[in-house]
Amino acid sequence: MAERWDRPETDAAKREATKPAKSDAPALVVRDLHVYYGPSHALQGVELTLQTGVFAIVGRNGMGKSTLCRTIMGLTPAARGSVMVMGQELLGRASNDIVAAGAGYVPQGRRVWPSLTVDEHLRLAARSGRKGSWNVERIYEAFPRLSERKRNGGGQLSGGEQQMLAIGRALLANPSLLVMDEPTEGLAPVIVQQVERMLRRLADEGEISVLLIEQNIGVATQVASRVGIMVNGRIVREMAAAELAADRELQQRLLGMATHGEEPEPEAAPVETETMAEPATTMFRVRRQESSDEPETSPLVDVAFSVDRAPTRWSAGNPLMEAPAPANAEPEAPMTMAEPEPSAALSQVPVARLTGRSAYVAGTFDTKGRELGFIANKLQKLGLRVVTVDLSTTQRPSPADVGPAEVARFHPKGANAVFTGDRGSAVGSMAEAFARFVLSRRDLGGLISAGGSGGTALATPAMQALPIGVPKLMVSTVASGDVKRYVGPSDICMMYSVTDVQGINRISEQVLSNAAHALAGMIAHRSDGREVTATKPAIGLTMFGLTTPCVQLVTKALEHRFDCLVFHATGTGGQSMEKLADSGLLSGLIDVTTTEIADCFMGGVFSAGEDRLGAPIRTRLPYVGSVGALDMVNFGPMDTVPEKYKGRKFHIHNPNVTLMRTTPDENAQMGRWIAEKLNRCDGPVRFLLPEGGVSGLDAPGQSFWDPAADKALYDAIETHLVKSDRRRLIRLPFHINEPGFASALVANFLEIAGPMTAQRNWAASA
Repeated sequence: MAERWDRPETDAAKREATKPAKSDAPALVVRDLHVYYGPSHALQGVELTLQTGVFAIVGRNGMGKSTLCRTIMGLTPAARGSVMVMGQELLGRASNDIVAAGAGYVPQGRRVWPSLTVDEHLRLAARSGRKGSWNVERIYEAFPRLSERKRNGGGQLSGGEQQMLAIGRALLANPSLLVMDEPTEGLAPVIVQQVERMLRRLADEGEISVLLIEQNIGVATQVASRVGIMVNGRIVREMAAAELAADRELQQRLLGMATHGEEPEPEAAPVETETMAEPATTMFRVRRQESSDEPETSPLVDVAFSVDRAPTRWSAGNPLMEAPAPANAEPEAPMTMAEPEPSAALSQVPVARLTGRSAYVAGTFDTKGRELGFIANKLQKLGLRVVTVDLSTTQRPSPADVGPAEVARFHPKGANAVFTGDRGSAVGSMAEAFARFVLSRRDLGGLISAGGSGGTALATPAMQALPIGVPKLMVSTVASGDVKRYVGPSDICMMYSVTDVQGINRISEQVLSNAAHALAGMIAHRSDGREVTATKPAIGLTMFGLTTPCVQLVTKALEHRFDCLVFHATGTGGQSMEKLADSGLLSGLIDVTTTEIADCFMGGVFSAGEDRLGAPIRTRLPYVGSVGALDMVNFGPMDTVPEKYKGRKFHIHNPNVTLMRTTPDENAQMGRWIAEKLNRCDGPVRFLLPEGGVSGLDAPGQSFWDPAADKALYDAIETHLVKSDRRRLIRLPFHINEPGFASALVANFLEIAGPMTAQRNWAASA
C-alpha cells in the first residue's frame, strides 16, 4: 500500500481555492447521545468534543463504538441527544444530507461493491460528494495501487486495497470530519503501518479532522492526539494518547489489553471506581426470531449469505419500535423467554456471552460458497457476528469478508508462495497461511468450515493451531473415516456431511444447520475459566501400561493439591498434553513416560513427532521428566515389524501390539536428543533416572532387563545435559515403579512448581 502524500503540489493554489470554507466551530460535538436497540441501552449519554486533528475511541468489542459511528452518520436512529459537525446539527437528518454537511465515513469491513470497478467506485463518489481539493486524480496520486487496479472489481481486491478504496471513496466527499470505524481490522502489519502514515498525514495537513474507532491500541495512540475510552455505551475517560501509550498497567485496567490467546472476557473488565463510577447494570434476556431460512445470493457467484452484521452486544430489534425508558423509571424486570409457537424458530443465545466473540466461517468460496454462506446466515440469525474467510486458490473474485489474497499474505514467503498455479502446493501453502492468519485475529470466538478432503486439509491445520477450548467444527465428507491427521492433538469436532458438500438439499440443510447451531452454542456457552468449580491448578502426567504403578502413586500423592490430567503415551497422548501446555491450560508437567521418543527414532506406531518436549521449551513450565518405557519400540502385529529389525528381542504384548527392546546404541542416541531438548528449557527442570529399570519389562527376570542398554541411556543424558540450579539431573537406585521413585518425582515437582502453580491459580481465579 503505497501513498504519495509528500508529492510536490503544482496546483496547490487551485486546491486551496476549492477547499470548503473553514469554520471556527469544533469539527465534532456530541452531547448526551442515547441509542436503544429494543430494550437494550446501547449508547448511554455519550459526550465528546473534537476541535481538530485525530481523536481515537478505544474499547473492547460490544461497547458501542460502531453504534456511535453509525449514529453520527444517520444510519442508526438516536433516541435523544445532539451531534454537531462544524456547527451544524446532524441528528435526524438523512445520511446523504450528513455527507453533504461535511461528514465522511469509512465503515467497518470496507463495504465495497464487488461488481463495480475501482474507477467506477471513485467516479460515483466524486459525482455525489462536495466540491473541494480531493478529486479522483488526487486519490490515484495518494494511492498508486488503486490506479494500477482501476479496472478491477471491488471483489477482486485484497483487504488492503479495499481499505484504500474505502478511504478514497470517503475523501472524495471532501469532508471536514472523517469517521473511520476499525480501518486496520484484518490488515497485514505492513498495511497497518501505511494506514497509520496516511492518518498522520491527514492530521498534519489540517484539512480534515478524524474520529477514529480502533481496537489496535498501538495505531490509536500513534496517530491520535487524544483518546477516549468507551465502556458500556459511555466514554468514561478521555486522556492524552501518549499517556495511554506509555502506561501498560492502565491499558490492562481500563481495556483489558493482553496477548493474543489470553485476552480476558469483556464483562470481567475492572473499572477504575475513583474516576469512572458506573450505575448498576440491569441484565436482560433477549429473544431473537429468525425471519426466513431463504439464503441470499451474491451478484458475482452462487454464494448465499447476508452482508448485514448482527449486533455484537444487543438484540436485533428495531430501535424505533420501543421508546426509551424515562431517566427516573424503575429497572424493568428481566424479560422471560416465552415458549415458541410451533412454526417459530427462536434461539436462546445469551447476548452478553457473544461480546468480543465472532464466528469465523472459512472455506473455498469459489466452490463451496453456497454451503458456507448457508452456515454464515444461520449464525447471523442466531445473533453472532460472522466473519467469512475465503481460502480459494483460484484467484477468482471473492464475496467473503476476508479474501484469499489477504490470507495468503500471512505465508512466511508471501502471497506468491500460495498462488503457484499448482493445486497441490497451493492448498498446502494456503493452509499454512491460514494457520498463521487465525492466530492474528483478536475476535475469533470459534471457527467452522465445510468441504471435502481438500477443504478439510485447508481448514484443519488452522484449527489445530488454535488453543484448546476455542470452538472448532469441521463438516467434512471424510469425517466418517480415520480423522487422526485432521484432528491431531486438538479438540476439533468432526461432523460427517452424509451427502457431498455440494448444494443445499434436505440432508445437507439439516447437517449444516446442526453444525451452525452447535458452533453457536459452543461460542455462547464457552467457559471463561471463572466457571470451573475446581480451584486446583492442572498438571499433565504421561503414563504407559508398564509405568502405571508409578503414575498412580504420583497422582494419589498430588491429587489433593492439583488437578492431575494423565495422558496415555501413545503418540497422540503426548501431543495432546503438550498442546494443553501450549494453550496455557496446564501449570506444570510430570513427564514420567517418554516412550514416544523411541517410536519417533525407530519408526514405531506411537511416535509423537520431533516436537516432543517442545512445550516445556516454549512455555517454561515447571518440568519433571524421566525415561519411562524407553526400553521399547511399539509396533502392530508381528508381521508388521520392519524387515530390518528381524532377529531383535521382541515381546508380544497382545496379538495387535509387538514390543521391541532398544539397544545400547539406540539408547545413547535418544539420551543425547533428550539432553539437547532439556538444554533449551529456560524453566525449572528436574530429570530423574531410575537405575533399577525403566518399565515393567525392564527388571531382573523380565524379558527386557538390559543394564548395559539402560546405562548407555543414562550416561548419554548425563554427558550432554548442561546442569545448573534450574536444570538438574538426579540418579536414583530405584525401579521406576517403586514407591521411592514416585516419592522423588513428587518431592522434586513440589520443590520447583509449588509457588509457581499457586501464583498461576490465583491469577486465573482473580
